[in-house]
Order: sequence, then C-alpha cells, then structure tokens
Amino acid sequence: MELITFLVIGAFAGFAAGLFGVGGGTIIVPLLFIVFTQMGYDPDVVMHLALGTSLATIVVTSISSLMAHHKNGAVLWPVFKNLAPPMAIGCFFGAGIAGLISGLHLQIIVGLFLIWVAYTMLTDAKTAINSTQTLPSSGQQVAAGSVIGIASAIFGIGGGSLTVPYLNRYGVVMQKAVGTSAACGFPIAVAGALGFIIFGINAEINVPNTIGYVHIYAFIGISIMSFITAKFGAKAAHALSPAMLKKCFAVLLVIVASFFLVKGLI
Repeated sequence: MELITFLVIGAFAGFAAGLFGVGGGTIIVPLLFIVFTQMGYDPDVVMHLALGTSLATIVVTSISSLMAHHKNGAVLWPVFKNLAPPMAIGCFFGAGIAGLISGLHLQIIVGLFLIWVAYTMLTDAKTAINSTQTLPSSGQQVAAGSVIGIASAIFGIGGGSLTVPYLNRYGVVMQKAVGTSAACGFPIAVAGALGFIIFGINAEINVPNTIGYVHIYAFIGISIMSFITAKFGAKAAHALSPAMLKKCFAVLLVIVASFFLVKGLI
C-alpha cells in the first residue's frame, strides 16, 4: 500500500511539475510531509525525510531534463562548470545544516520559501534583461553556486527557483537560463541526497524502509511515475493559459505554505 501511495504522489508531482513548469521538489516536499505525517512518523524527522527523499527523486528526473535541454543547445557548459561543483558541495553540507535544524523550524523555513515562490509567480516579476550585461567573474559564480547549493538542500529543491533568476539577472536569455539550471540540478540532487543519507544514518533515525533521511519506497514510486507523467503535464500546459496556470499554482503554494506555517507556529 505504501508503494501505491507513492506511485500516486509521483504521478501527481510529475504531471504538476510539467504543467506548471516548476521543479518537482516544490510539489514533492509538501506532499511527502503530509503523507509521512499521516503514517505516524516522528514529527522531528518528517520534514527531513521529505527534503532528503525529494532531492533523491530529482536525481532521476533531472537526467531527462538535462538531456532534453542539451539536445536543444540550451546549456551553457562553461557556466555549468563554474556553478556545479560549489553547488554540489554546498548542497551536501546544506543537508548537514538541515539536520541541525528542528523539524518545526524547517516547516517554517520551507513555508516562507513557498510563499516567496507564489509571490513571484503571481506578480510574474521579471528583471529586464540587459543584453550588454555580462556574467560575473568565475569566483563570483562559485560563491553564488555555494549559496544556491546550501539553500537547495534546506528547501529540498533542484535549485531552479534560484539559479534561473540569478542567470536571468545577468543577461542570460530565459531558455538558456532554464537549460543551464536544469543541468545544475543533477549534481545538486546527487550531493544533497547523499548528504541527507549520510547525516540521516549518523542521526540513527528509527523509521522503517529508509536509508538515512531518504525513504526507499517513496523514492522508487515517485521517481518512476514522475518521470513518466511530467511529459503529459508539459503537453497539457501548451493547451491552457500560462497566466491562469501560474495563478492556480501560486494559490496552491499559498495554501500549502500556510499549512506549514500554521503547524510550525502553533
């Protein structure tokens, strides 16, 4: 029954990710939090499990995304080489930082992050691109990658919500910003998942069917179904109004974020 539940979550998460054009972690983390809570897992580790498992599933889904963007020539590999290593290192140690934060505080942090994502989608805030503006130096890119990596672990995401605006701000066209971000999502997810596994093992959590902070059944079920259904969501998105999709998803995020904040503050 657990595997069936996670297959359903994966199907929904993959379809929604393709439909709304956002990273799967934004969908997967809230759903896993609710399911793990209903399964009666220790409240102190539920959020950590949701974050670690989310990053593990992104390892699988990011591969297909990376390949598709590379095929379309949308990955800036020189930028990737500057951003990816510090992102991976930052995400690994970010998992350790997340392990030191209480479950309730993580709920509040992720809730506030989802509110921010919803706000940007509702306002459709876009920085005007200055075609004469150039990317910062390699050293500055490395520093930015480290920060994005740490944040990605704490939020359980592949980094797209942070990497795309960063690249777009410095004149990278949207298609290449998204493509390069998708490529960066793979090392972020791998490092973050390993971090949550290692730090979770050290924490000796008592939850069945887990390796560290990664739930095995959830990882398998969500990875399989999200990989399959994401393309159907993307097709459906082309048949609907992008503006309406963004508004609907933003409202969904506000509801989920409110749930996290209320449970974390009360």
